Amino acid sequence: MQNLTDITIRSIAVSEANNNVYLLTSKSSGAQVLIDAADDAPAILSLIADAQQDTVAVAKVALIVTTHSHWDHVRALAEVKHATSAPTAAGADDIADITVPTDVPLHHGDVKPFDGFDLEVIHLRGHTPGSVALLYRDPHGPAHLFTGDSLFPGGVGNTQGDAARFASLYNDVVTRIFDQLPDDTLVHPGHGAGTTLGAERGSLPEWKQRGW
Repeated sequence: MQNLTDITIRSIAVSEANNNVYLLTSKSSGAQVLIDAADDAPAILSLIADAQQDTVAVAKVALIVTTHSHWDHVRALAEVKHATSAPTAAGADDIADITVPTDVPLHHGDVKPFDGFDLEVIHLRGHTPGSVALLYRDPHGPAHLFTGDSLFPGGVGNTQGDAARFASLYNDVVTRIFDQLPDDTLVHPGHGAGTTLGAERGSLPEWKQRGW
């Protein structure tokens, strides 16, 4: 758990693919955003319940965001949506590939306000057409970037050997993330351990040259 000034960030890893599920909770209002209901609904609902201790208010999921449409990121979406009655959101260009109805289409540059914090939407085209990252600009410390499967320690997400898809994703990651955000930005990926932009920035030329 990361205990920030205004919010807490809890996470669990689920499934055989070690998918990361993130939960942001406003300390003042109890408003929550769940990022990627990937698998194991009971574990996710337990994560949500545990976060009640992170706020003096009544905790309630305000939005479930799916970073992209791949099957391993949505297996618990229907069950978690039913249990929480929360609306769902995903990148507009991925909605058609998500079997659970999406209530809120996300577009590049959107700022989604919640009671106690905001999240900015960054569209990163390539891993899937509608992949999005979510940015929390902590007014009291480094920014937090939830990248789905578009950016990991050591490279961008899988583009299946497609040169055009790689170029698209690489260019978006460079121009929309590395060119815009400082080195201390914390990266929270869809699988595995996190990193910072500073730890990865020097490798960008290598990523471009190798093509993955």
